[in-house]
Amino acid sequence: MSNYIRAFSQDDIGIIQLDRPEVLNALNREMVDEIVAQLESFDQNNAIRVMIIKGNEKAFAAGADIEEMVHSTPLSLEMVNPFAVWDRISLIKKPIIAVVNGFALGGGFELALHCDLIVAAEDAKFGFPEVKLGVMPGAGGTQFLTKAMGPRKALEFIWLGEPMPAKIAYQFGIVNRLVASELVEEEAMRLAYQLALQPPISLRLIKEAVHAAVDLSLQDGKNLERKNFYIAFASEDQKEGMQAFTEKRPPTFRGM
Repeated sequence: MSNYIRAFSQDDIGIIQLDRPEVLNALNREMVDEIVAQLESFDQNNAIRVMIIKGNEKAFAAGADIEEMVHSTPLSLEMVNPFAVWDRISLIKKPIIAVVNGFALGGGFELALHCDLIVAAEDAKFGFPEVKLGVMPGAGGTQFLTKAMGPRKALEFIWLGEPMPAKIAYQFGIVNRLVASELVEEEAMRLAYQLALQPPISLRLIKEAVHAAVDLSLQDGKNLERKNFYIAFASEDQKEGMQAFTEKRPPTFRGM
């Protein structure tokens, strides 16, 4: 039983609702464990095609739980290795959409960046305030933001620890869809349903190739793309998609 999240499905969309409203969904270790375990459960469930992580109208997640970390030492952190669980998110094969209202700060921003797509409210705020506590991002924030913005802008935001307006995040391609706060969940569900109509195997192969492109050389990336292109031809969905095209009808993809 989860203490800090609520998980449910709507048709073929798996939804994770962050549920610590009293602390603006601040992430402690148990909460992160629950989130990742639920993502893995949805990933293994053939009835789920797309996943959504959302907070509430005030916050997606306003950072990490400082109370949990205040007495940490280098040795205790090394022994616990709190960031190992975050690495498992990169192994999730299905699309993950973050729905951001209010604040996505520190670990909350890192959680959103671990998702494949971000739908944000126009008045949402992103940022890494860790420097003001004498520390720094630790769950991939420096890496994700640098790859998105380049080193100079990433340094500016992380060094100063000031919030980044959603409009700036959108301009740098960090946010995919920017809408009024009252429409953000509706827009995210619309996007999720669009993705759910696509062939699941193609989505999985595309996700692998696109994420790998960030770190691979151009040639190595092209080799992976080519391999995944060939693999797609082993699926029934490829046959259905091309047959539907020739018959001038909508395809029905089954993920096989």
